[in-house]
Amino acid sequence: MNERITWVDTHCHVYDTKIEGGTDTALDNARNAGVVKMIVIGTDATTSQQAISLAAKNDDVWATVGLHPHDAKNGLDDLLGFFNENRVVAVGECGLDYFYEYSERQVQREMFGRQISIANELQLPLVIHTRDAWVETFEILDRVGIPKRTIFHCFTGGTAEAAECLALGAFLSFSGIVTFKGADNVREAANMCPIDRLLIETDAPYLAPIPFRGKSNHPALVSYVGKFIADLRGESVAHIAQQTSANACLAFPGIAP
Repeated sequence: MNERITWVDTHCHVYDTKIEGGTDTALDNARNAGVVKMIVIGTDATTSQQAISLAAKNDDVWATVGLHPHDAKNGLDDLLGFFNENRVVAVGECGLDYFYEYSERQVQREMFGRQISIANELQLPLVIHTRDAWVETFEILDRVGIPKRTIFHCFTGGTAEAAECLALGAFLSFSGIVTFKGADNVREAANMCPIDRLLIETDAPYLAPIPFRGKSNHPALVSYVGKFIADLRGESVAHIAQQTSANACLAFPGIAP
């Protein structure tokens, strides 16, 4: 009898109102699809509190607390009491987004640097969002000091950016983008990433993988990302599932058994 393949979704936003069927349905569907652990990501004070509440109610859910670059203008003060809450396993997502620039770049840089410092102080992993800002992302990490465990979520770079992230000791987390037609650079990065530095995620309700692109994403679909990467790398689905799950426990020690 074949052992059931199981998965870890290292990055999802299941509190989001765009989640089809609602949060509880998404969690149940994920469990039925073999997803045994889910990390729900905070992006501001409200969503960080929602993530913490979900983690408190579900043994297979953990939370992060962070201020997304879009919300950097709102400051960190309302989040400072959350980082030490039970089942908070990382700081972030935080970083730089120079594509939308919903917050001014200088404010983004300041808030990113402060969250790196918090991760270092509390010895928590750091979850990074970076878009059109690779050079300054690396500069700030170098200046403030990269945390021992750092995850580049929803990796969208190519092999050059991947190599620089890996040289820092970071993990690369791949989303449904890796399945998109125009994402050759992301596929190249996923193919070259050492197996022990590879993570998978949904970023639900965003970035549903093909063949669900354009629809609401949910954690149950993390297996489609994993299976795509397995085929891309010429490895078995079971091996990718086992290795990315083990990696998730290394990247986020708080979810380890």
